[in-house]
Amino acid sequence: MKKITIAIFTLMFALQSCKNDKKEDTISTPKNKEISDLSIYNLPSQWTTQDGKNIELKSLKGNVLVMVMIYTSCKAACPRLVADMRDIEKKLDVKTKKNVKLILVSIDPKTDTPQKLKSFAISNKMNQEPWIFLRSTEENTREFAAVLAVNYKQISPMDFSHSNIISVFNTEGELIYQQEGLGVNNDKTVETINQEAKKI
Repeated sequence: MKKITIAIFTLMFALQSCKNDKKEDTISTPKNKEISDLSIYNLPSQWTTQDGKNIELKSLKGNVLVMVMIYTSCKAACPRLVADMRDIEKKLDVKTKKNVKLILVSIDPKTDTPQKLKSFAISNKMNQEPWIFLRSTEENTREFAAVLAVNYKQISPMDFSHSNIISVFNTEGELIYQQEGLGVNNDKTVETINQEAKKI
């Protein structure tokens, strides 16, 4: 009888250990998930926000990212792109908006200093969550533009010709949708963002 009792106790302990191990695995696996080859979080580039904070893109992991490339001195397409981004923000689901970052990346880092970006953000009432403005070196900017399939070319000291593309990335930094053009219907863009944000 004593042997049976010891055997039962040993089995219960083993099962409890397995149960605990399984629970720990469930918790730790998502955190340790490897970044895919298609993720922008593989880029080692450093970026500076409108608040002068230096970050790497991977610090944004876990959010749905909506990104557009602009420059603050643009008087033609960029104001329209900014308006398009604001329209997208207005249509986002209130419950999932906290899981979204709306990011404007400068294609003119020489002119767009953190101070200039901050001033632009304040004047456009975009200096709060979920808005982020980023700038980096010209090399990093060009590399990132290539990832987004954004073409741009400087045609004068204060003027660039550039693609008008808004890109959506999932929580792992993988490109899942792009909206191209100015003032286009953004229903699909908003739907994609809301669907991804609800998964978090």
